[in-house]
Amino acid sequence: MSVAYSGISPEAKKLKVIVIGGGAAGFFGAIAAAENGHNVTILEAAASVLAKVRVSGGGRCNLTHSCFEPRELVNSYPRGGKALRGPFSRFQPSDTISWFESRGVETKTEPDGRMFPTTDDSATIVDCLQGAAKDAGVMTRLRANVSSIQKTDSHFLVTLHSGETLQADRILLATGGSRAGFELTNSLGHQIVPPVPSLFTFKVDDPRIKDLPGVAVEHVNCQLVADSKTFQQSGPILVTHWGLSGPAVLKLSAWAARELHDSSYNATLRINWLAGSRAEEIRSQLNSFKAAHPKKTVDAVSPWPLPKRLWKSLVDHSLGSQPVRWAELSKKGAQALVTELSAGEFQVAGKGVFKEEFVTCGGVNLKEVDFRTMESRICPGLHFAGEILDIDGITGGFNFQNAWTTAWIAGHAM
Repeated sequence: MSVAYSGISPEAKKLKVIVIGGGAAGFFGAIAAAENGHNVTILEAAASVLAKVRVSGGGRCNLTHSCFEPRELVNSYPRGGKALRGPFSRFQPSDTISWFESRGVETKTEPDGRMFPTTDDSATIVDCLQGAAKDAGVMTRLRANVSSIQKTDSHFLVTLHSGETLQADRILLATGGSRAGFELTNSLGHQIVPPVPSLFTFKVDDPRIKDLPGVAVEHVNCQLVADSKTFQQSGPILVTHWGLSGPAVLKLSAWAARELHDSSYNATLRINWLAGSRAEEIRSQLNSFKAAHPKKTVDAVSPWPLPKRLWKSLVDHSLGSQPVRWAELSKKGAQALVTELSAGEFQVAGKGVFKEEFVTCGGVNLKEVDFRTMESRICPGLHFAGEILDIDGITGGFNFQNAWTTAWIAGHAM
């Protein structure tokens, strides 16, 4: 169960807070600080705010995940899970749901645990955040590019590209994985763990899947070997025009993000298309099916509910393109088919972009941040939230939850 943060006392000083970055973390932190009585301004370099929120979840906004036990929740973060254990005990998915529902946003949970607004429209979340910010008195400035931040003994001086200088008592950096944000952080004395892409599809040029875009298998086991390390994940997989996608691939891309980067995105992917079935079990089922359907051709009838086009492609690759009757299936042919079904190897030769939801691993070194307040251990008064930190989650709403949690803590701690 979460513990509410007490906020500031009535006697506390009203602070000038500048939030740099108008995304999910920036808005959430700004609202928290403003609702605690502070004077808050969001500076956004682009012409609009909350752009990533708008496109997330295919435009539906997968705002969090229905995992309400912090010890389990942290297991969905390839980097940063340990640091988030404490913060999640204070603000976790159930608190996110309550926060939005108290502001009129109803949510729903899908079978895989992903949570969305019942409207299936990301504009619902965007409108809620903008409305809450307006009600709290947050000022938002667009096309406000920050060129530098200077720390004095008593405050910060924020200089814009236009030459304008603003003064602040506290700074919240919520610039995501942007180079500009990292440069500002670095200028204030912080180390940046080099950012590399996370959550992406695999480019695979292989005749077995070349003509199968759109074919999906609900549950496969995947093993990825990248930079001499092995990673395993399971879940749905989708064949695309450029290779392979789906939750199983995206999870692998997150856990192996650095190794894939270091190997120039060249890796070996082994797929068990019949997740849960071992090679011996597959061989036994093939033999049973062979006895029951001797006159039918192997490529026309499958013992498993695999997509027909995928089955035919795997059979053709194993046995050749000439039709073979089940009665004619040799031991050598059966073994080739067993291998293809249980451990088919595909060469990954690059990465694709996961829609428009670009996620990175890397960012502010977590040892330099106090996760009780999200304040810098190097530069007092400087706070961080969201993806600017060296934290990233797998697909499913976990990256948004990191944004909500770290921003809520930062906004209240000010």
